[in-house]
Amino acid sequence: MALVHPAKIEWRIMSKVRNKGKRGRGRRPNHPMKIIPLGGLKEVGKNMTAFEYGDDIMIVDAGIKFPEEELLGVDVVIPDMSYLENNAKKIRGVVFTHGHEDHIGAAPFLLDKFSMPLYGTPFTLELLKGKFKEHGNKNVQMIKKEAGDVFQVGAFSVEMIHVNHSIPDAVALFISTPSGKVLMTGDFKVDFTPVGCPSIDLARLGALGNEGIDLLLSDSTNVEREGYTMSESVIGNSFDELFRESNSRILVASFASNVQRIQQVCNAARMNQRKVAFTGRSMHNITRIAMELGYLNIPKEDIIDASEINKYPDNEIVIMTTGSQGEPMAALTRMADNTHAQIQIKEGDMVILSSSPIPGNERSVTNVINKLFEMGVKVIYQELYDVHVSGHARREELKLMLAMTKPKFFMPVHGEYSMLKHHADLAVSMGMSPDNV
Repeated sequence: MALVHPAKIEWRIMSKVRNKGKRGRGRRPNHPMKIIPLGGLKEVGKNMTAFEYGDDIMIVDAGIKFPEEELLGVDVVIPDMSYLENNAKKIRGVVFTHGHEDHIGAAPFLLDKFSMPLYGTPFTLELLKGKFKEHGNKNVQMIKKEAGDVFQVGAFSVEMIHVNHSIPDAVALFISTPSGKVLMTGDFKVDFTPVGCPSIDLARLGALGNEGIDLLLSDSTNVEREGYTMSESVIGNSFDELFRESNSRILVASFASNVQRIQQVCNAARMNQRKVAFTGRSMHNITRIAMELGYLNIPKEDIIDASEINKYPDNEIVIMTTGSQGEPMAALTRMADNTHAQIQIKEGDMVILSSSPIPGNERSVTNVINKLFEMGVKVIYQELYDVHVSGHARREELKLMLAMTKPKFFMPVHGEYSMLKHHADLAVSMGMSPDNV
């Protein structure tokens, strides 16, 4: 298991107490609040941050990063937890913003070292349950929370705020102590027409901005892209058009966690009298969880087993699969290598890659695309058609977040160094002092 040293950053907040609580009006708090990123800075992935106040530490997220090509034999990269090991008695719990691997993937390794309660939204906790069962973690204390809930983790008051992202139940976190108030956006975008969930809670974010935010930690992943990220609902029309014009079998490769995308594929399949088969372990697991929790609405008669696809004409079949990142053992890659146990790619099939490559995966994705073309397959991907939208905010949405929350200080997070720098420059261009960024 490869380990990466924590970011050499420790942010301290020591502001005048605004509330009139037990400490009295105008008295300074006893401790600074320290914010210590253990991953997610100068990189995409491996998101993990420690918040420390006095004798209490709260962890936000525990993610992995997928290995780059030079890390031969490495399955995943996890954050360096040595700071937590040196302060284990202070840890009061971990709060998760959402269920993507770069935010929850290291949770089993975290619980190998420490015992603590876990706080998360329903979909996130269900994904974690599967991880803990597979990894062998036992007696895990998981506490279910919803957007809008306010709860205490040690000295930290935490409020969850609904945001839009490419997975259900994503939240931002408003974290406060006597030393200061912090808003951590998590991964987000502003989507006014999302699929199967409400829009981002801009009203609450604006209210918090009016009340006063000392520090904003905001997602930087898409800061290099101008304008706004398209709504998830745009993709539904693209699927409907592609399905209607094709007489072949259609295979759609997507992140299994993108439940909104799965819903739109199934909607388009139903409108065009096609049955849907799922393949790939994570695709099966997540669709089951999403249907049980009510995040997916697919009539049972629309779903068939992958073993049944040859019983139907080609123009009545859609196959949803994992492997949009070219992972060696994923279902689509095995189909491209002609090693899948149930599904064999054939000339004339259409494959839709409904995703964009994670940085570092570009070569693997290109290899799969080339193999599919060699097999006589029609391949549709983002550069050719609107079959994917990002779950991350572009520049205008990031400006909106800064304008609404009006933080005293700003620290860009979640991204490579160039992304962090562009995001910092964006804040300065909106009038923030460079000394506060």
